Amino acid sequence: MPVWLEVAIRVLTVFAAFLTLPLIVGQAEHKVMAHMQARLGPMYAGGFHGWAQLVADGVKFVQKEDLTPRAADRTVFRLAPVVALLPYLVVLLVIPVGPGPGFVAQPLDIGLFFVLAVVGIGVVAVLMAAWSSANKYALLGGLRAAAQLLGYELPFVLAAASVAMAAGTLSLSGIVEKWSPWWLLWQLPALLIFFTAGLAEIRRPPFDMPIADSELVFGYLTEYTGLRFAFFLLAEYVGIVVIAALTTVLFLGGWRGPFADAELGWLWTLLKVFAVSFVVIWFRVAYPRLREDQLQRFCWLVLVPLALLQLVLTAVVKVVW
Repeated sequence: MPVWLEVAIRVLTVFAAFLTLPLIVGQAEHKVMAHMQARLGPMYAGGFHGWAQLVADGVKFVQKEDLTPRAADRTVFRLAPVVALLPYLVVLLVIPVGPGPGFVAQPLDIGLFFVLAVVGIGVVAVLMAAWSSANKYALLGGLRAAAQLLGYELPFVLAAASVAMAAGTLSLSGIVEKWSPWWLLWQLPALLIFFTAGLAEIRRPPFDMPIADSELVFGYLTEYTGLRFAFFLLAEYVGIVVIAALTTVLFLGGWRGPFADAELGWLWTLLKVFAVSFVVIWFRVAYPRLREDQLQRFCWLVLVPLALLQLVLTAVVKVVW
């Protein structure tokens, strides 16, 4: 097979996953929240089990008028949704879903470093949306998001560094190959820190203070309508998939399952990703939104010290064993 054709197939496969997996997670969120909170609305559209709810949402976004505030910086305002989506698409290119080079679009020896660098770009899209909207509520939401993302980036990176130190490599595929079940014990604090900081990175409840609809209308998204708002919503669901996939690859063994890793590795990866995504949805239902001071205190006084202690533990274990 020609190289250009192989690259094209891999990119198209990742792009298809980029478009379909977030929609599956979005549909699952409708249904899970409907069951947990006894909501009737998401179970109504289309008849059986509300199967057409996601279709109805898509039609609604397409029909809505696309408005740009008169005082807004139009170029930046329109670019922000695209900037919010692109980093997650790039990250999906380097996440392995199975063993061997055929199950990752672009294998990198420094895959973890690349992923952490690209995911951090998300704060730029939030600041672009907030500043260009010419709206005080949006600006307040953007400032909250900047403070939150810059703060939680530190424990997020430290927890990932613990796994990289344990595996002795920055390659995502290499980390999965080095993984063993007992990592679930001694890397458990890093797993919890990484997952919690990841929720804050994608601004999911209970870390959704930048939106805080009871205080800031809808935060940095206040002035967005129609498809541009839908792009931000899609970015949130892609973010869930990316955080779940990274948690799976770094801490849960990636494609390694109870049997037939070589043949069914992709299936074990997807099952773990959907299981972690379910937990993300569950958190939205189960926990109230943190106050801004609680959010920052939890980051700097709890997660960062624990992440540093986990690094020390990993270093000791590596030296002793």
